[in-house]
Amino acid sequence: MKRPEKQSLTKKRITVKDVARELGMSVSTVSRAFYPDAVVADATREVVLEKARSMGYKPNPYAQSLITKRTRIVGVVVADLSNPFYPEVMTRLTADLQREGMNVMLVAARETGEVDAAVHVLLSYQPDLVVIVAAPMSTHAIAECENAGSPCIFFNRLAGAESQHGVTCDNVLGGAMVADYLADLGHTRLAYVSAFPDASTNVERGRGFTDRALARGLSGPIVIEAGSFTYEAGFQAALNARKLETLPDAVFCANDIVGIGFADGLRSTGLSIPADLSVVGFDDVSMAAWPSHSLTTVQQPIDQMLAVTVDLATKLSSSPRLPPQIHRIAPGALVERQSTRARGYAS
Repeated sequence: MKRPEKQSLTKKRITVKDVARELGMSVSTVSRAFYPDAVVADATREVVLEKARSMGYKPNPYAQSLITKRTRIVGVVVADLSNPFYPEVMTRLTADLQREGMNVMLVAARETGEVDAAVHVLLSYQPDLVVIVAAPMSTHAIAECENAGSPCIFFNRLAGAESQHGVTCDNVLGGAMVADYLADLGHTRLAYVSAFPDASTNVERGRGFTDRALARGLSGPIVIEAGSFTYEAGFQAALNARKLETLPDAVFCANDIVGIGFADGLRSTGLSIPADLSVVGFDDVSMAAWPSHSLTTVQQPIDQMLAVTVDLATKLSSSPRLPPQIHRIAPGALVERQSTRARGYAS
């Protein structure tokens, strides 16, 4: 006895030919209706788009790219997802780019050394451009992007030379704001807890902090090496700082996560924050406001940074050979919480 054939659970893919057949139009007319710049009567375009929606047809972006020579793909590489600042950035950046009609392809490199490999994979999909979020990239990988016609935008950290597109906070100004704040509170023995030594954010924040402290007539802040932008690195840096002959009376940490780790590390040795030492971070991530941390910090200008990045991405998608632009955006407010106090204040 012949077995009944199993019914396929997969629906047939709707094609542009199906839409054209339903409308009694030519395939070329229906195809042109999906391109805003194509010559098609408005009434015809409206009929085609409505029929396509009702049938569940969606244009194939790869097929469209053969005509437009642009994929509308933005490759995004990120290598520091352990920092809560970047998941928020990625969520908002993806949504903003999609609103502009771009397709986002995200690659997370677990370590900074994997960024070049991630970029190599992305380029096989022919993205219109690549956004590098908080990660270094070799000159070889940058050249590979340029040769592929996919310009790079560096977000929050700049490529070594300013020969690429970049969007970042004015970290020098942010560091100077912290130095002024601590000097105004009467602190005189300052320290900077440094993270990745080659990261532009780390270097610039430390420079702004040191230069402004010297300009205010204070001794140059000592540098306490953490080595990375992590809680664990900040905690260990605090344990190392306890071995100093004289503790600073105020510390500026390279970012909030390092600052939270540093404060917890000091507390684990019996010190009280801010009674024994004031601690300031940078970024204003949500956990900085938690009562258990209540970290004084500098706000990153995320809204402005994302707006500039998306605007630059839309321009580069159609004009990839735009001259390099570096955008340094002033930081937001310094948010005062419970991790700092005026020197000499009795709690």
